[in-house]
Amino acid sequence: MAPKEPLSFLETTFRSIYPQDFDFRQQAENRLKQLTMPLWAMGDLMDLAVDLAGMTGSLQPPVSRKKVVVMVGDHGVAAEGVSQYPAEVTTQMVHNIARGGAAISVLADKAGADVLVVDIGGRDDFTELAEAGKILSKKIGRGTANMSYGPAMTRTHAVMAVEAGIEVAQSLADEVDIFATGEMGIGNTTPSTAIAAVFTGKKVSDLTGRGTGLDDAGLKHKIAVIEKALARNTPNAKEGLDVLAKVGGFEIGGIAGLILGAASRRKPVVVDGFISAAGAMIACSLEPFVRDYIICAHRSAEPGHLALLEKLQQRPLLDLNLRLGEGTGAALAMPLVDGAAALLTDMATFAEAGVAQA
Repeated sequence: MAPKEPLSFLETTFRSIYPQDFDFRQQAENRLKQLTMPLWAMGDLMDLAVDLAGMTGSLQPPVSRKKVVVMVGDHGVAAEGVSQYPAEVTTQMVHNIARGGAAISVLADKAGADVLVVDIGGRDDFTELAEAGKILSKKIGRGTANMSYGPAMTRTHAVMAVEAGIEVAQSLADEVDIFATGEMGIGNTTPSTAIAAVFTGKKVSDLTGRGTGLDDAGLKHKIAVIEKALARNTPNAKEGLDVLAKVGGFEIGGIAGLILGAASRRKPVVVDGFISAAGAMIACSLEPFVRDYIICAHRSAEPGHLALLEKLQQRPLLDLNLRLGEGTGAALAMPLVDGAAALLTDMATFAEAGVAQA
């Protein structure tokens, strides 16, 4: 009998991902039903508490050590004028995050979360930031190719992007209780909309938003660019890596990998907005059980985000009309995760408190 070929890194990761622990879900649900309040009075937070128990396999789910991972990638399609901002703003904003001046910097700090910036596919180098320990380099390429003329990247590079995200999650897993996804990449609502169109089957015109603030003419042009990219590349919805390679982005692949890697270590992942949801969609297409470890932070103002959330069967914790990205929505949702865990671990039951039940 011929020897078996060794499993790939991706396949090994997939085989490490299991559904939530049903027994701990049941124990958590039983305890929550006995808390000193009307039955399930804290609604979605109690559902989240059950999820946390199932994800972590514990009635004391650890959530104190938080890490927002901001994946960085530039996009060739930005040359088509699909964003209000020029491509060099990606680099400028990476430096802003590293200095602590960005929205994600201040919101993560308030949530008690650390921020890690990972260069997956930025156009420029960040040598000084890397040497100062303010950015982790996992660079695969200097931005994607222009997907309106051909694939955004090779399949090999798509695999490398996902693997890089897995490596980040697994290298941090021993020191992080809960991950959050973030991103920085001018033009990235365009590939995210393309990904949403592929997986949901909805019309591009129904999914495309204004991104950084396009006017009506800019929105119409953005729709045409996405439609052209999909027609030229014909991504296969049954092949997540094919979709990522043809109309995705390096940071989207990195987000997918981060989610996969976190799930392989039974770590919850708070998924931010539209671009992060596109990464989550890629991750779930590769290994469906990864859905059990996703906490959807919020519903953004981008129409494609709602379509992806419905496809992923996820209910957002917040709806604040956000459209920034960076991981900001995930940072805002972190205190809700803390609250859900606290209900399970700190609140008294009727018996413990000596309170009569109805």
